[in-house]
Amino acid sequence: MLAELGEDPSREGLRDTPRRVEKSLRFLTSGYETDIDSLLNNALFTVEYNEMVIVRNIDFYSLCEHHMLPFFGRCHVAYLPDRRVIGLSKIPRVVDVFARRLQVQERLTSQVAETIRDKVHPHGVAVVMEATHLCMAMRGVAKQNSVTVTSAMLGVFHTDARTRHEFLELIRHPSAPDSREPSFAGGVVCDAE
Repeated sequence: MLAELGEDPSREGLRDTPRRVEKSLRFLTSGYETDIDSLLNNALFTVEYNEMVIVRNIDFYSLCEHHMLPFFGRCHVAYLPDRRVIGLSKIPRVVDVFARRLQVQERLTSQVAETIRDKVHPHGVAVVMEATHLCMAMRGVAKQNSVTVTSAMLGVFHTDARTRHEFLELIRHPSAPDSREPSFAGGVVCDAE
C-alpha cells in the first residue's frame, strides 16, 4: 500500500509502519474474537426493580466497513428490567464488542439493542447512537460538522410512546450539573464518563 501511494517503505519513518498498522487493526477489530457470554461473565442479577435503567454518554470508536475510516461518538442505552438486571459496566463493554468490528452505524445500533434484549430479557431496550463519520468529514462531501443519529427501540420502547419519550427526554435533557438527583421519579441514570 505504501509503495502504491508513491512512498518508500524502507524510509526510516515508514519501516515499522506495516507492523504498527497490523497491530492497530487487530485491536480495532478485536470485537470479532470476543464471546458475549464470556464478556458478560454471569453479571446478570435477580432484582425486584421495574424502572428504567439508562447508561448514557458511552464513548465508542468504530471503523466504517466501506472505507475503513473511523466513525465515533456517543451511545445511550436504556432497558426496563423484568426481574433481572445486568452489571452496569457490561453495557459499555457490549457497545465496544460490536464497535470493534467493521461496521455501519445502523447495524451497530441494532446489535447492541438485540444483544441486551437476548441476554437480559427485559420488557424493552432502547439504544441511540450519535456519531461523526470521517468518511463524510475527510473525503466525499467533506461535511465536518454533520452528525448521524440512529436508534433501535425494542419491546415497550417500540410499543409505548410514553416510555420512548421519557428515554429520549432523559438523554436530551440530563439532570442539572449541580444536582445529585436524577431528573425523573424512579429509575437509574448512569453516565459512562
